[in-house]
Amino acid sequence: MSMLRAMQRARMNAPMTVTQRSVCVLALSLLMTACASRLDQAPVVDRSGGGTLSTQAAQQPAVPLGPPPPGYYRVKPGDTLYRIALENGQNYRDISAWNNLTNPNQIEVDQLLRVVPPGANTAALTPGVATAPIGGGAVQSAPLNSAAPSTGAAAGVAAAPPIYGSGSNTASLTPPANAGAASDSTAGASGNVAFAWPVRGPLLGTFNDSTNKGVNIGGASGDTVKASADGRVVYAGNGLRGYGNLIIIKHDATYLTAYAHNRALMVKEGDAVTKGQKIAEMGNSDADRVMLHFEVRRQGKPVDPLKYLPPQ
Repeated sequence: MSMLRAMQRARMNAPMTVTQRSVCVLALSLLMTACASRLDQAPVVDRSGGGTLSTQAAQQPAVPLGPPPPGYYRVKPGDTLYRIALENGQNYRDISAWNNLTNPNQIEVDQLLRVVPPGANTAALTPGVATAPIGGGAVQSAPLNSAAPSTGAAAGVAAAPPIYGSGSNTASLTPPANAGAASDSTAGASGNVAFAWPVRGPLLGTFNDSTNKGVNIGGASGDTVKASADGRVVYAGNGLRGYGNLIIIKHDATYLTAYAHNRALMVKEGDAVTKGQKIAEMGNSDADRVMLHFEVRRQGKPVDPLKYLPPQ
């Protein structure tokens, strides 16, 4: 600053020479550079919170989310409420009610959803494992002699019977002593459920628990698809990507069957069905050929249907 004052006095007393002008320009340039460097070091202001964050802190990535607690599921990219319900042994209407979802079609990635009934004992569940609990706290389905679906857990929300639940009356897997002697009417026994083949045809694909959660059975378009056992329809539609026109039947508190890729559906959600009843017509919806994809699920987990069905 003393240099600036000296230049001001000199300018008042005598005209500036070329050298003096060069010195003034150099001094002003140095002063502006110093001011700019101080501005570059100013902190980043978080105006939403009223505090200040350093530039380095503002550029740090978000901390990844941990596993969900027992009884909850964290939404992943590509999930739908229908698939979450299927994989967790629940009815999508019940999950919607437990989480106060006004629109079941609007869920967000990383959203935490309750997938067991409120008040259920989750102490035995492993955090982050999306399976239905085995034991109490089940949401029971309506009796099979009633055609009306059950009522949702939250007031004002209608809910169909759970897709498959858990309960104290958990059925045990008891394969038939002589599978070769089994018939359609005495299919592989599973507790009180005896399953029969839903269609007759060649096996196009078998269960492997990774890429195929059931069996694929060939046939012609329009062939009759039958209910594998007595139960209640808890889903009928095409909301699960990869399944096409799908029917899901709940047989008891433990077992459920799924029938995918149909051309037409003959039953609707809430209908009680009997073993051998026509429920659909075979097709190729969401598939590259005509076939029936058939699943058996025990407590929400896919199991090999061939262990539950008699020989063809």
